[in-house]
Amino acid sequence: MADAAPQQPQVNARKLLGASSSVGGLTLVSRVFGLVRDVVLAQALGAVAAADAFFVAFRIPNFFRRLFAEGSFSIAFVPVLSDYRHNRSRADTLQLLNRTAGALGSVLFMVTLLVVVASPLVTTVFAPGFRLDSEKFELTAQMIRITFPYLFFISLTGMAGAILNAYDRFAVPAFTPVLLNVCLITGALLGQFWTGEPAMTLAWAVLVAGIVQFCFQLPFLARMHMLPVPELRWDDPGVRRILKLMAPAVIGASVYQVNVLFDTLLASLLPTGSVSWLYYSDRLSELPLGVFGIAIATVILPALSRQHFAANPAEFSATLDWANRLVLLIGMPAALALVILALPILSTLFMYGEMSAFDVQMSAASLRAYALGLVAFMLVKVLATGYFSREDTRTPVRIGIIAMLANMGMNLVLVLVFYHLWQIGHAGLALATSLSAYLNLALLYRGLRRTNAYQPLPGWRQFSLKLTLALAIMSLGLLWLCPAAETWVAWTAWQRLGALLGLCSLGLASYLGTLALLGMRPKDLH
Repeated sequence: MADAAPQQPQVNARKLLGASSSVGGLTLVSRVFGLVRDVVLAQALGAVAAADAFFVAFRIPNFFRRLFAEGSFSIAFVPVLSDYRHNRSRADTLQLLNRTAGALGSVLFMVTLLVVVASPLVTTVFAPGFRLDSEKFELTAQMIRITFPYLFFISLTGMAGAILNAYDRFAVPAFTPVLLNVCLITGALLGQFWTGEPAMTLAWAVLVAGIVQFCFQLPFLARMHMLPVPELRWDDPGVRRILKLMAPAVIGASVYQVNVLFDTLLASLLPTGSVSWLYYSDRLSELPLGVFGIAIATVILPALSRQHFAANPAEFSATLDWANRLVLLIGMPAALALVILALPILSTLFMYGEMSAFDVQMSAASLRAYALGLVAFMLVKVLATGYFSREDTRTPVRIGIIAMLANMGMNLVLVLVFYHLWQIGHAGLALATSLSAYLNLALLYRGLRRTNAYQPLPGWRQFSLKLTLALAIMSLGLLWLCPAAETWVAWTAWQRLGALLGLCSLGLASYLGTLALLGMRPKDLH
């Protein structure tokens, strides 16, 4: 990459960074509540059969949520809404919202009804290994009947959030997931200390959370006078345009989620606890992904759409370049810290109640494997936005199919290798997901370069050298000072917490200090 250019395009990075910080900060609040939730879940459920059943019943509507709410719908809806907002009248925009709400709501109702009726079949499809344990199978099917209607409410919540994001009101959608975590924490505590059935109580808490999150966003839309009144008109040009973009985007935007669900399917065939070990490790790896990767992608989508419709390719490319550098600055140290501190983090957060030291060790193996792909997961979110903002959903579909097929093949190979060599087949599943993410990333990057939609700005060589040196110093310090695994397991909860906070502080200080000594300043991000 060249390190000199006559003139660099200007991008309003200060505004994007401020919006990303706002979304990331509120998402961090949500993720902190999520960690508290997972600590409570680990205490109440551990990694027993009931825990496996709940995590499958919770993961299935979450998968469809990402298809209907955060995935294909949002990436198809936001560019179209941005076009209407800037090129059509307010009446036309409101009509689009009404008819889109009618179309989305009707589809969600039918899908929800179908899955509730056919919950045993759905359980068989997503967790076939559970059929070997009739009690676990029946419990999962029963929970799916309770949890799946969550999809209806949370997907409409996603539409409300997409409207707010399109009008640069990012705070409310970013805060909304806090309500889910509050509901689940309450449900876990009630189940553990009152009903005596924490898994079933949690299933009901999921449904309540969907209703609460949906109702929370409605007043903010009403205040903007943008509250949709559902109208079923499939022939509306705007609705048809959204549906046309959604169809291929279902695959292109959901590769990671399909991979995770395929992991769950294979994990159901492994020893009891494998689904739970993958859940706890996946949750931790998603913390930086959600706080930073998804936050950055959420903020740049409306900006990229506006730049595309304004025919400003230089600013479009500059926005992508800024986002890529920010992701690497944040994602690389987070990934290395998760690899090095996997067992300390898991033992500090989860090794209480029903969660044993063995469960922590098994979860640490899959966390390291997921962490290896963290940067790829984050960059895929950013680069995919470069396609979706231009209403190109076909290219990510082709790339998504390739990545999914590669993941399935690697899953089958790595789960056998890891299980027979080290009895950690679930870690092989996590590693396959990470490797497929890098393939997805490489193909997305190549496509953007070939179409000249993205041209890296000058300075990448110097940026990469500084980043590499800072990461090396941080990693060496953590490896040198981190106590042995046996020590973490033997320590009390307060000893583990104090040592972990000390290590994290040291790692962050050494990383930022090295970057500062090398001349990198916060203003470089503006």
